[in-house]
Amino acid sequence: MLKAPQIRFCRASDGVRIAYATTGSGPAMIEVATWLNHLEFDWQSPVWRPRLVEMAKNYTMARYDGRGCGLSDRTVEDLSFDANLRDLEAVADAAGFKRFILLGSCQGSGLAIAYAARHPERVSNLVLYGAFARGRLKRNPSARDLEEANVMLKLVELGWGRENPAFRQVYTTMFIPESTPEQFRWFTDLQRMSTSPENAVGLIQGFDAMDVTDLLPKISCPTLVLHARNDARVPFGEGRMVASSIAGAEFVPLESRNHILLEHQPAWKQFLAEIARFVHGQGRTEASEGTAFAELTQREREVLELIARGLDNAAIASQLSVSPKTVRNHINGIFDKLNIPNRAQAIVRAREAGMGTRTG
Repeated sequence: MLKAPQIRFCRASDGVRIAYATTGSGPAMIEVATWLNHLEFDWQSPVWRPRLVEMAKNYTMARYDGRGCGLSDRTVEDLSFDANLRDLEAVADAAGFKRFILLGSCQGSGLAIAYAARHPERVSNLVLYGAFARGRLKRNPSARDLEEANVMLKLVELGWGRENPAFRQVYTTMFIPESTPEQFRWFTDLQRMSTSPENAVGLIQGFDAMDVTDLLPKISCPTLVLHARNDARVPFGEGRMVASSIAGAEFVPLESRNHILLEHQPAWKQFLAEIARFVHGQGRTEASEGTAFAELTQREREVLELIARGLDNAAIASQLSVSPKTVRNHINGIFDKLNIPNRAQAIVRAREAGMGTRTG
């Protein structure tokens, strides 16, 4: 049974103590901290533990608690983006990895982008999930967007540290709408354990104002960008923008409403499979393709593959040795399960997931 890693400390350039830990075996990987993790409690959590266990099977993984969070120094004056970037630099040096895979999720993606641009010699592969390069205040916000941002900050300020979880449950609903009651409760509790209300507000404000779009063209390492299509926390379009602005980056849509993927979701399995495929330089696997549309039957996926190749119903029927009526029934089932209105949308969705590229 995999045990929780031993926790160590290093110091950032301004003297703040940063807690970090390394576990697992395989290629070196550093996961950028978010303000919703805690090195000690993550290993007990039904939200984080399954992913940590799976990642540790394949990577020598270093994780850390950012300043003001978890087991790192909680009382700090500087919560800025640059200060958080210096924390990542300190952990990379302390972990002793000369070259490593860099994994950045949510607001950690901006830090990962900045680090990869600043230290290209250290990053072998860049993996971004739920990524954004522009904070919500840098996306040409409307008056309503600004009002919503202020309301969410006020919720954090007033409700983060209370025993009553009602305020924090608002955040949980946005992060993991597709969760079990146990996962929902754990994540709601973790918010209070991970950082103080004051630090949460300061960190949110900093990342809302973040903008690293000018660094995206400077990324030179192989890059994989994954994003849940119906992510309620970070818009799908932000992930697409990040991928399209990095030369040669791969973009993989995931079918989920969650911002944080959970082990019972097909997208969670695809997330792990895509990273393994990307890191080890293998072609897209049947397993990773299949989990992209796990709600479809095997026959429906075969039909969708042929639709993505541009075949009409008659050609699909001939290829599969079935009647045109059977093909129509499968297509109607695909449209219904994927909640798409027409063939054109089906082709877009399928090709985004890497289908339609085979010729045999």
